[in-house]
Amino acid sequence: EWLERLVKILIENACKYTRGDSPVHVRLTDEGKRCTLSVNNKGDVIDAEDLPHVFDRFYRTDKARTRGNETGGFGLGLAIAKGITESHKGTIACTSNEVEGTTFTVTLPQAVR
Repeated sequence: EWLERLVKILIENACKYTRGDSPVHVRLTDEGKRCTLSVNNKGDVIDAEDLPHVFDRFYRTDKARTRGNETGGFGLGLAIAKGITESHKGTIACTSNEVEGTTFTVTLPQAVR
């Protein structure tokens, strides 16, 4: 249930902040002892100085993620995503640039089979 919520947060954010009708790319890979989920969109770039803070509670960048626009939220979704990821002993990261867009990557250890 929590992993489902994690995926939902990342995909909903990507859909909210993508440019126009640009696609959102979701990829899940099996890498042996871990699996990686990446969610990518071509929305506004998150500035380099904002990247270290995107998972902080209530943190919002000044441009694409402000409450004043119709997509606004409260700045909790990515903090919740980080908490879920860490509670499953995983990691979450974000990259953002003009060429590749914004990508959130979650890496989780696979359960013992």
